[in-house]
Amino acid sequence: MTDDNTADKPWGGRFTESTDAFVEAFTASIGFDQRLYRHDIAGSIAHARMLAHVGIITETEATDIVAGLEGILADIEQGDFAWSVALEDIHMNIEARLIERIGETGKKLHTGRSRNDQVATDLRLYLRDEIDSLCSALQRLQTVLVDIAEREADTVMPGFTHLQVAMPVSFGHHMLAWEAMLERDHQRLLDARKRVNVMPLGAAALAGTGFPIDRDFTAALLGFDSIAGNSLDAVSDRDFVIEFSAAAALVMMHLSRFSEELILWSSAQFNFIELPDRFCTGSSIMPQKKNPDVPELVRGKSGRVTGHLVSLLMLMKSQPLAYNKDNQEDKEPLFDTVDTLHASLRVFADMLPAVTLQRDNMQAAALQGFSTATDLADYLVCKGIAFRDAHEIVGRAVRFGIDNARDLSAMSLQELQAFSSEIDDDVFAVLKLEGSMAARNHPGGTAPAQVRKAVSAARRRLQQD
Repeated sequence: MTDDNTADKPWGGRFTESTDAFVEAFTASIGFDQRLYRHDIAGSIAHARMLAHVGIITETEATDIVAGLEGILADIEQGDFAWSVALEDIHMNIEARLIERIGETGKKLHTGRSRNDQVATDLRLYLRDEIDSLCSALQRLQTVLVDIAEREADTVMPGFTHLQVAMPVSFGHHMLAWEAMLERDHQRLLDARKRVNVMPLGAAALAGTGFPIDRDFTAALLGFDSIAGNSLDAVSDRDFVIEFSAAAALVMMHLSRFSEELILWSSAQFNFIELPDRFCTGSSIMPQKKNPDVPELVRGKSGRVTGHLVSLLMLMKSQPLAYNKDNQEDKEPLFDTVDTLHASLRVFADMLPAVTLQRDNMQAAALQGFSTATDLADYLVCKGIAFRDAHEIVGRAVRFGIDNARDLSAMSLQELQAFSSEIDDDVFAVLKLEGSMAARNHPGGTAPAQVRKAVSAARRRLQQD
């Protein structure tokens, strides 16, 4: 005979003793998968309507099941639902409450499906919604960057390679570089969504079901683009979770790089920007400190999200077909990745519009490090000197500047002509920061005119997406 505890389980008929109390807690997922309740109920409603559509249950039974599920949804939304570890997961908790509400008819809901295809469906519905929400959050941040780029198209800052001053660039151009990264992230998420939006429901445990179900009917109710073509793959596939996590890790990597720049720029050594007080904290011992905690924390959280990606890859790497209990471990890293990404995008979009630019300091920094040296080399090329020879000439001029603590633009014409007789007084327009920026007047260049064109193109793209 089975004991009462095991008999209460939907799968209890096979067992003769109850689950160990610790094992019950160890194997339960209700502590975290309860956040799938909306999607689990939506999938169950569609499944019930399909069962009635093909005549497996009556329309009256389907109506009762749908009403019961909608009532459970309302209970959960109102906080009037007691989650039970003994019932293991979101599916069994909701099913048990349904049977409690509407009686024997509730037991018919699980006809033609398994928790294996049910959870895979729930995850896809959940992730589809989250991708849509994250795409909106990305576009909000992209719009913030485009707004800043338009406002600061003429603002000069030093561009860096190897963290050494390289050439003067427009601050607006720099902001558009980050916007370009986020647009790639946006497109990756949209592309991943296509593979998320495939319905596994109907695969049942692993081989399909003997009932005459209509999977296309269910898919249409749930808004899926297509149905999974192989039942074994449908229940065991978590590629879509891994692919999303890879895209999320790239977003966080980009935000981490951006965070590093904000941290550097807000330091006393750079002093290019001031972060708003409400996004910073102080020191418990040093009263002068203003710490860039928000970008530092986003930088740190990028490692957390990358770790989740690696965890999911390791979770799947040795699993045989079809579904295995290992897959219960997919949800916590996925949920935390989604939450972390939402929070990071929100805090960046809230913080950036309130950042104060120290434009004079950026301009002064751009005058250091001989940032217009390449412009002088290009000038000499236009005078008929081969680039390699021009490079050598300018290198000697820079050496002179280093020895005498003088930027190229601060040298006299006579001093510059000592390095090449081809240099004339028109060179000073080239050596100015604004002239250097304006000279790069081609698509993708840092010229303010090009920045404004890029801003217009980005606005059109964001409005169309």
